[in-house]
Amino acid sequence: MTSNPPNHVVLVHGLWVTPRSWEHWVPHYEARGLTVHTPGYPGFEIEVEALREDPDLIAGLTVPETVDHLASVITALDTPPVIIGHSFGGTLTQLLLARGLGAAGVVIDSAPTEGVRVNPLSQARSLFPALKNPANRHRAVGFTPEEWHYAFANTLTPEESRAAWDRYAIAAPGHWVWEYGLFANFKPGHQDTWVDYAADRAPLLFIAGEEDHIMPPSVNRSNARHYDRSPALTEYVEFPGRDHWTCAAPGWEAVADHALDWALAHAVGAPASRTNA
Repeated sequence: MTSNPPNHVVLVHGLWVTPRSWEHWVPHYEARGLTVHTPGYPGFEIEVEALREDPDLIAGLTVPETVDHLASVITALDTPPVIIGHSFGGTLTQLLLARGLGAAGVVIDSAPTEGVRVNPLSQARSLFPALKNPANRHRAVGFTPEEWHYAFANTLTPEESRAAWDRYAIAAPGHWVWEYGLFANFKPGHQDTWVDYAADRAPLLFIAGEEDHIMPPSVNRSNARHYDRSPALTEYVEFPGRDHWTCAAPGWEAVADHALDWALAHAVGAPASRTNA
């Protein structure tokens, strides 16, 4: 552990939600004396309700511009932060660590980076609303309440899941699901979610939920194992009985505390390079 532990935490949300999804985590971490940042993707700065009214605002968003935007937030801080990402925010967190950013990273129910070839049936079923129509590659695609319940909140009652959908759910750029979902590994060359798995970087923890349908534990275990040749610390932990909505479902505090405790215990000092190269 560094003698000067991080005093910033950057929380990176996933697809189909906005920074509002971290609303419980912010005061929870602030109570521990940390400064918490919840940057949205470009175009996600407006409220959930406004994005529902006009989802085309984010239909054309790209991964590189999103990573660049998040990197600009991180490099503006006075010290390297802990970076915690959920779902596709976990992919983005891995991409940020690969740039030499962050003192430690935690990814929760992470979408995979390029090269992870595990695609369980529940994942295919969860992503089917976006994949069923090729035209969705050029649209922002949302979940119905029933689709959200299966993909995100399958351990909750239908009523609890619907309340979460009402407060948090938005559409997501369909081409992200097409380009970086089930078909990313069938394209030649490196894609936007490629990382050098053998490179050094800040310590990284994978947290998976046993009951997660859209990013099951097998996906996260495989993603973590890809880093076996890296000299950097990589660990994996699985929370029993938890689904993809683990960051807001009842008992989220245990996930939040484990993520932060691990990150602070293993955080390193400022990397040699904090550029966007």
